[in-house]
Amino acid sequence: MLIDHFPVMGLRLRSPRLELRLPTHDELAELAELAVDGIHEPDMMPFGTPWTELPPEELARRVIQRQWKTLSEIKPESWALNLVVFMDGKPVGVQEIEADDFAIQREVRSESWLGLRHQGQGIGTEMRAAMLHLAFAGLRAEEAVSVAYTHNHASLRVSRKLGYAENGIGRGISKGKLAFEQRFRLTRQAWEDHRSVNATIEGLEPCLSLLGAENV
Repeated sequence: MLIDHFPVMGLRLRSPRLELRLPTHDELAELAELAVDGIHEPDMMPFGTPWTELPPEELARRVIQRQWKTLSEIKPESWALNLVVFMDGKPVGVQEIEADDFAIQREVRSESWLGLRHQGQGIGTEMRAAMLHLAFAGLRAEEAVSVAYTHNHASLRVSRKLGYAENGIGRGISKGKLAFEQRFRLTRQAWEDHRSVNATIEGLEPCLSLLGAENV
């Protein structure tokens, strides 16, 4: 079976309302359609690369190809998991967790997006909290970092609510113009102090060596 050779296919994170996992092909098509329906308001670009402005057909294909690309490149030294977020059996967004040389650095980074029609319900906080449970309780990370443009108020609120501390300002480009980035850092202790979402992990043990976390 595929899962015997690629165990991340069996990884599951669960929180009160959500399940985070890799999608089937049909679910990936649903995710692409969700992205086409909208991720953010037209006047607010949360991404450095404005991929959400692609024509619908290209946008859907981009979502699908990114999923395949990240899966094809997973190795212990560098990996990214684009976990699709499901609520009531339907995809509502993506929560990514990634790391380089995790066995040495024990640090993860994260990115995410949520379908526009699912925003404003606390889903963004819950899915990030589930990812952090994987990072700290499952993989034994020491730190998690995140970056968001200072105009991305929803992402900033999630980071602060979950205990991230501000870690400097960076410069980036959004739609061809200078945009400032707020950097955040979350330590293991701060995560423990701010835990408010119950989460569980299934299928992690076979994945540890592939994610460089077998001996941490």
